[in-house]
Amino acid sequence: MSARSRGTELDLSWISKIQVNHPAVLRRAEQIQARRTVKKEWQAAWLLKAVTFIDLTTLSGDDTSSNIQRLCYKAKYPIREDLLKALNMHDKGITTAAVCVYPARVCDAVQALKAAGCSIPVASVATGFPAGQTHLKTRLEEIRLAVEDGATEIDVVINRSLVLTGQWEALYDEIRQFRKACGEAHLKTILATGELGSLTNVYKASMIAMMAGSDFIKTSTGKETVNATFPVAIVMLRAIRDFFWKTGNKIGFKPAGGIRSAKDSLAWLSLVKEELGDEWLKPELFRIGASTLLSDIERQVSNNLYPWNKLTSVFEKGIEKSN
Repeated sequence: MSARSRGTELDLSWISKIQVNHPAVLRRAEQIQARRTVKKEWQAAWLLKAVTFIDLTTLSGDDTSSNIQRLCYKAKYPIREDLLKALNMHDKGITTAAVCVYPARVCDAVQALKAAGCSIPVASVATGFPAGQTHLKTRLEEIRLAVEDGATEIDVVINRSLVLTGQWEALYDEIRQFRKACGEAHLKTILATGELGSLTNVYKASMIAMMAGSDFIKTSTGKETVNATFPVAIVMLRAIRDFFWKTGNKIGFKPAGGIRSAKDSLAWLSLVKEELGDEWLKPELFRIGASTLLSDIERQVSNNLYPWNKLTSVFEKGIEKSN
């Protein structure tokens, strides 16, 4: 992870001026979705890069220590060794960016990764995930306990009612308290955009979260009816860009919920590249929350075994030269 975000003072005058052009956002989203994806060795290289952005996630009621051990093993070895050797990519240290679990499973994840001799970060959801409707004192204690157990990244959920009723100062104050409770752990703030009512609210909530010191803003819990969508992502990415231009602080972006196919991952990488540039295409500033995406990426890589010398060159140069 990059250095912690310092946040800024609350600027309600900025928030009051915000109005999102809904039709323009939808047109931009349609352009992205209609665009052809990269092909041949470029596609294989992009897919391997996508693996390094994944927060490999399990957030199920039937999670056990065995589930977590399997998750951590997959995080360390996300692509079959024989495929990586065929591509001459076995020595590139390809792992997922993090594993993401419930607070009660943080210890299991930390122990499994330690046993595997792996330094992949452990992220924990918190603050009454997914609804965020528990008492503030309880939500703060949940953060502190997850950090004590070894989580180095905390994915918090906001109280959506504060957005829907325009209580921006209260939202800012809550997220500031979340940040303080995180200590040295990085704070990823889930906006649950499918429940915020409008794209204007999505932009305002994004801006408040960044002002309050979030290191990442995240689209969804994955439990809402509507999760990560391109219109919402465009609004959040433009908010990140505006915040960077105004403050010089780079804030990360994490789409989550419904991202299941290799084709989906390529579209998300392309969107971030176009909206924020190559600087954001690294795990410190871009993550993908997913539980089943890896299987399809591995399948597509298996179907695209290009000459290893070309693929290695593309991967090492990054994806900035690919279009």
